[in-house]
Amino acid sequence: PDVIVGIESRGFLFGAPVAHELGVGFVPYRKAGKLPYQIISQEYALEYGTATVEAHIDAIKPGQRVVIVDDVLATGGTAVAAGQLTEKLGGAVVGFAFFIELSFLKGRTKLVGRDITTLLSY
Repeated sequence: PDVIVGIESRGFLFGAPVAHELGVGFVPYRKAGKLPYQIISQEYALEYGTATVEAHIDAIKPGQRVVIVDDVLATGGTAVAAGQLTEKLGGAVVGFAFFIELSFLKGRTKLVGRDITTLLSY
């Protein structure tokens, strides 16, 4: 990848060291209202409502290869939104990495055709 995206907030803890180890850039995707610059956003559904993930408009350069990192793959909504946001910015999502997958929630089914790596699955 050219850049690692970490989804707020535990994705920062996992994604930043991965980016450092690979010698590539790190981009934080934040919850709504937390970034100080011009942003682009993607809304997604939760079991109990909706949420929004945001990035600076210049966070990903067109054509950059991106791996999206987060702590848990649960229902997949946040990961899908992060992928959509990356593609809106012109990036190419080349993979997802999660520390834990809660397989009984079937979030992987929302990421069909994507390269997914998890360390633990329950």
